[in-house]
Amino acid sequence: MQICIPMNHNSINWDNIRIFLAVARLQSAFEASNHLNIDQSTISRRLKKLEEEIGTELFTRNSQGHLLNANGHRLLEYAEAMEGTISSMESKLGGDSQILTGSIRLGATEGFGGTFLAPHLANFCELHPGLTVDLLALPRLINLSKREADLVVSIERPEKGPYITCKLTDYKLQAYATRQYLEGHHPIENLEDLSKHKFTGYVDEYSFSPKLQYLKNLVPNASVPFRSSSLTAQLYAALQGKTLAVLPCFLAKNHPSLIPVLPTKTGFNRAFWLISPSERKNVARVSELWDYLRHISSINQDYLLGDGLEILK
Repeated sequence: MQICIPMNHNSINWDNIRIFLAVARLQSAFEASNHLNIDQSTISRRLKKLEEEIGTELFTRNSQGHLLNANGHRLLEYAEAMEGTISSMESKLGGDSQILTGSIRLGATEGFGGTFLAPHLANFCELHPGLTVDLLALPRLINLSKREADLVVSIERPEKGPYITCKLTDYKLQAYATRQYLEGHHPIENLEDLSKHKFTGYVDEYSFSPKLQYLKNLVPNASVPFRSSSLTAQLYAALQGKTLAVLPCFLAKNHPSLIPVLPTKTGFNRAFWLISPSERKNVARVSELWDYLRHISSINQDYLLGDGLEILK
């Protein structure tokens, strides 16, 4: 069902849209009144006025609060696009900074999300107290077409679809082992020696991207007695000093007991891509996080490539 705005009505009041956004995000007129410092009766009156202007109800009202119905979800897309346009205009014209509110869902690979992004996102939330960020740090690809997230950091660049995409950063991976392992096993002096050693790696059928199957290129006949779909599990297996593992440098750096193995020969670079559905990219809070992720990745490029210290900002 489409929303139709009758032509004989006056233009929709932006203040009413702003109130609609607050109620939609907080799912409560009472919470929205506290957030906007507006009397709850005014909130209810403005919402009713907006529904009259639109010509349809936008919420299901019950004891749990205000939940968007199908028309409400449709209007939400337009309202957030308006919010993004106004925010951009204010920024370019030097107006007062808009206080961003609402939630953002960010998908990321398990290692990058849980290790690198998490502390930076904590800083982002402190900079924007009106925002909440849900980080989905999962060992799989996040499905944007099913609206699982507003933004995704992925090792795969989408070949088609209604997405805005940019390269976020390069990062480096290489083979690691503990000193305990290296001292108790056959010396590793060249790539051929790697075939004499055990590795931990991915379960092939659960590798969510062919780019994760790097052991096949690095050590074609590798012995992999322990496999996991989780990069974190592979890391902690290697820390036991029983196997080698190919790990991102930004992950291994947090564990001094891990030593690079033939770094000039086992090291290789990959890229992370930042992706957002086209209709979400210009939403003010999503755009703000997009820019922040690009900034913190840029200033930490050396760290992600295995050099220098991480910069938290």
